[in-house]
Amino acid sequence: MSHSPIESHPTDVRRAAMNHLSRREHTRLELYRKLTTRGFPAGLVGPIIEDLANEGLQSDTRFAGAYTRYRRARGYGPVRISQEMRERGLSDDLIGVHIDIDDEDWLRIAAEVLAKKAASANNADPNQRAKLQRFLQYRGFTSAQIRAAMRNETT
Repeated sequence: MSHSPIESHPTDVRRAAMNHLSRREHTRLELYRKLTTRGFPAGLVGPIIEDLANEGLQSDTRFAGAYTRYRRARGYGPVRISQEMRERGLSDDLIGVHIDIDDEDWLRIAAEVLAKKAASANNADPNQRAKLQRFLQYRGFTSAQIRAAMRNETT
């Protein structure tokens, strides 16, 4: 849903971008989408985002670090977080800097998520176990991480 371009002066575009960045980190793509959706001309938005990045006010690297920490703390796995970051316009190289899929900490997070979800579940029931495995997969954990968490849950 695009609005008609009401304000199209570079200072208006910069002010709007800074307002978004003052609330939280944004990727270049997110910022571009938000500003063009508001009706700012793409020809102004791109260079202004580039300027903000050059000034260190917008940083995809900073976003990737903050986003990874935020989603990990909420119990999401590396596959899901990586996909969400790709959708926000981050490169696989940048994602790889912030997400090590083989980091053993993911096993701990998967086990914590499973323990919380399975607290009231009958884990001996095969249907319930399958449901828990699907839940962990939805949360973005690898098959190996899910197997390890499920093994630890039954011991």
